[in-house]
Amino acid sequence: MDIQSLFSVKDKVVLVTGGAKGVGRMISEAFVRNGARVYIASRDAAACHSACAELNALPDESSTGTAIPLPADLSSLAECERLAAALAAREPRLHVLVNNSGATWGEAYDSYPDAAWTKLMTLNVQRVFALTRLLTPLLESPPSQKSKNHHTATDDPGRVIHIGSIDALRVPLLPTFAYSASKAALHHLSRHLAVELGPRGVTSNTLACGPFPSKMMAATLRNFGEEIKGANPLGRIGLPEDVGGACLFLASRAGAFVNGATVALDGGVSLMSKI
Repeated sequence: MDIQSLFSVKDKVVLVTGGAKGVGRMISEAFVRNGARVYIASRDAAACHSACAELNALPDESSTGTAIPLPADLSSLAECERLAAALAAREPRLHVLVNNSGATWGEAYDSYPDAAWTKLMTLNVQRVFALTRLLTPLLESPPSQKSKNHHTATDDPGRVIHIGSIDALRVPLLPTFAYSASKAALHHLSRHLAVELGPRGVTSNTLACGPFPSKMMAATLRNFGEEIKGANPLGRIGLPEDVGGACLFLASRAGAFVNGATVALDGGVSLMSKI
């Protein structure tokens, strides 16, 4: 198979939660630049519309897709339900769901608030499950491809890509207790979903991301950027092409047989000992 077909996402329908800023914006742009129709969901409606306007103004190339804003506060179950209904009213099928929306909270152990756990476990795990479940009918392969035992034989399954963290693979230095625990839960949820959704023609995989330039990482990179780069075997932090390319791989024919994987997208820094 030629490389253009192997890695193509042209004309695929993609939903990126938290897709207006940071890593989500990088992912959204990668899909738009490669011909996908990308719905961007974000709590910040203004940022959602602004990101889509910028992406739709990219140089007119034959493979350029489109970006469509669908603002939603995904910390709310009712908003997840509204988002799923709005997408179903527009599209007969969703090819790729990128669960990127998330939050972090750093505070000293002795004063770490209970509210942090409620907020992060809800948004980073519980609502990911809810939205994925609500969108499963759109992600499933067409009924014509299903056999009598409900297994779907397809080389183009629906894809769910979860944006996790290397803080779920190792203990972080920063006091982000609820964040690291919620991302570890997300990683395992992805594996559980891989087993549940595989027979329905949907894969579930996780990108355990290291440091990328984003609002969430801004203060850390400002204060410790050089140390973070120096601690990485590759001597740098992540770039838009890194996370965008990983998502394109998982969403394309090239990644169709990857299911239940957790890919450390961190330049190898999670392998380094702190001793």
